[in-house]
Amino acid sequence: MVKSMRRRLAVIAGLIGVAALPGSVRAEKIENPVAVFAGLDKITGRIISFDVYIGETVQFGALQVVPRVCYSRPPTEPPQTTAFVEADEITLNNEVRRIFTGWMFASSPGLHAIEHAVYDVWLTDCKQYSNVPPPDNYDGPPVSAPVIENDPLADEPLPDDGIPRTQPRPKPW
Repeated sequence: MVKSMRRRLAVIAGLIGVAALPGSVRAEKIENPVAVFAGLDKITGRIISFDVYIGETVQFGALQVVPRVCYSRPPTEPPQTTAFVEADEITLNNEVRRIFTGWMFASSPGLHAIEHAVYDVWLTDCKQYSNVPPPDNYDGPPVSAPVIENDPLADEPLPDDGIPRTQPRPKPW
């Protein structure tokens, strides 16, 4: 009788201990300002990679791609890069037709890609910055500039000659 009572108390104590343990803790997803896509032109066989800011419309062939959000996980978590994307096709009659609205997963591009007769587009990554400057009306997540280690010009002050200094814009091609 005493043994069964001790056994019951041990089981109850074990259940209370398990219930008190915290559940699996997942890191918060990171909201990124730039979605990275790859596009395949099936006629030429070329694959190109292009950066698109959140809310920006970029045209790839006859497709217009607009990422609405782009999430990634911290490096300590298993990789899970996702983006909510809208894509329209511009027809030969200059009509715009929605062909894709949904989530893309970088880990499985074959399942969640935009498949078109001539062009395919899929998500490859999300990132915090791009070499392409954001559009003028950009209002998405904040863009963080890359930190270049051992940059000899990083701490060098600019000459005070009255000339405004800005980053050069990339070539359009």
